[in-house]
Amino acid sequence: MKTALTIAGSDSGGGAGIQADLKTFAANGIYGMSVITAVTAQNTVEVRSVQNIDVQIIQDQIEAVFDDIKVDAVKIGMLSSPSIVTTVTDALAKYQPNHIVVDPVMVSKGGHRLLAEDAISTLKKTLMPFADIITPNIPEAEILTKQKIANELDMKNACISLIKQGAKSVLLKGGHLRTDPNDLFYDGDEFYWIKGKRIHTKNTHGTGCTLSSAIAANLAKEHTLLTSVQLAKAYIELAIEHSLSLGNGHGPTNHFYELYKRAFL
Repeated sequence: MKTALTIAGSDSGGGAGIQADLKTFAANGIYGMSVITAVTAQNTVEVRSVQNIDVQIIQDQIEAVFDDIKVDAVKIGMLSSPSIVTTVTDALAKYQPNHIVVDPVMVSKGGHRLLAEDAISTLKKTLMPFADIITPNIPEAEILTKQKIANELDMKNACISLIKQGAKSVLLKGGHLRTDPNDLFYDGDEFYWIKGKRIHTKNTHGTGCTLSSAIAANLAKEHTLLTSVQLAKAYIELAIEHSLSLGNGHGPTNHFYELYKRAFL
C-alpha cells in the first residue's frame, strides 16, 4: 500500500489540519501517518488557542516514521514558528522523500494567524525551494509575493514571482476571486488552468488542507504532478458540493462522500 505523511497542526473540530489530511489520505486509498506540529483548540467558528509542539518532539516524530516506514509522499501544513520550519526542513533534507507538497498555512478560516510573521521569510528561504509544489491561496500568495492579486493576470504574475523566489512549481488557488474558482498550476515552463465551479456553501472549512493532501496522495500513487493536481481538484470539488452542515460556522467538507455513497445510497 502506498503511504503519505502529513506534517501539520491538529484541529480539534476535525475539519482541517491533521484530521482533514488523514481523512483525505484514507479516502484516496493511501495509508496515512502524521507528525503534529501544533495543537489548536478550534471548531467551525473560531480558533480559541494554539500550543506549538516542542521542536525535539517534532523531530522525533519525523524520525520515528521515516526510520521504520517507507514514505511515498509528504504533505506539510501548519508550521507556526521559524524553529519549527527549520526543524522540518532539516529532517526532510536528511530523509529525502520522493514527493513534498507544501501548503503555506498562514491564517485560519476565521482569521486567526497560524504562521508567525518572522517565520514567513524562513519558510520562503528554506522549505519552499525544497517542495515539489506549493499550494497557496490568493491571500497567502499576496503575502509571499508582496503584490496584490485581483485577476487572472495577477495570478500568473504571482506564480512567476514564486518560481523566481525558489518554488519548483505552484498551484495558486483562485477561490478568493469573484469569478469561478479556477486554480492556476505553473511548473516554471507552462501555465495550466484547473477549472472549477462555484459551489454556494459556507461549509468550506479545511478545503486547502484537503486539496494539498489529495495532491500528495496522488503523487504517492505515482501520478504526474499535473494529473495529481487535476485529480485533487475533482476530489475537493465533490467534497465541497456534498459538504457537511456541522457546527455554527464554516462546516467541514465531506471527505468520504464517494465511500458513503457506495455503502449507503
